[in-house]
Amino acid sequence: MFKVESYGKTREENYDFLVKQLNALLEGEQNKVANLSNASALLNQFFDRVNWVGFYLMEDGELVLGPFQGLPACVRIPLGKGVCGTSAKELRTVRVEDVHLFPGHIACDAASQSEIVVPMMKDGELIGVLDIDSPEKNRFDELDQVKLEEFVQALVKFL
Repeated sequence: MFKVESYGKTREENYDFLVKQLNALLEGEQNKVANLSNASALLNQFFDRVNWVGFYLMEDGELVLGPFQGLPACVRIPLGKGVCGTSAKELRTVRVEDVHLFPGHIACDAASQSEIVVPMMKDGELIGVLDIDSPEKNRFDELDQVKLEEFVQALVKFL
């Protein structure tokens, strides 16, 4: 098992390695559920200090729970609600240092303290979001955001 700090000399190199692993893992597979399942498992193995990693997928105008690693989660999230719904509605990454200070935060796991949500766009259309929670405040920084956005760009090619 590897964690963010364990492969390259820098966190950036580790993230670059993660994207290479994603591409190798998903190469040749076209099943969306299988690819999202492996992507969530890969991210869960990659990160330390996280308690939930997964995807919500757009379906009939709302986000619906997709493949994930962690405790059971909320199944449906309306656009504009919580961190995931806000990211989806505004089509931007939302990084929250303290979820308890985020208006309308949806608490699926009481242990979550910080969160990052990255919208997944394919052919100009929102297809879902990547959601990662941590039991630590201020867990995600600008580098996490940039590199997770790159991860999502690589992933959507396989969806």
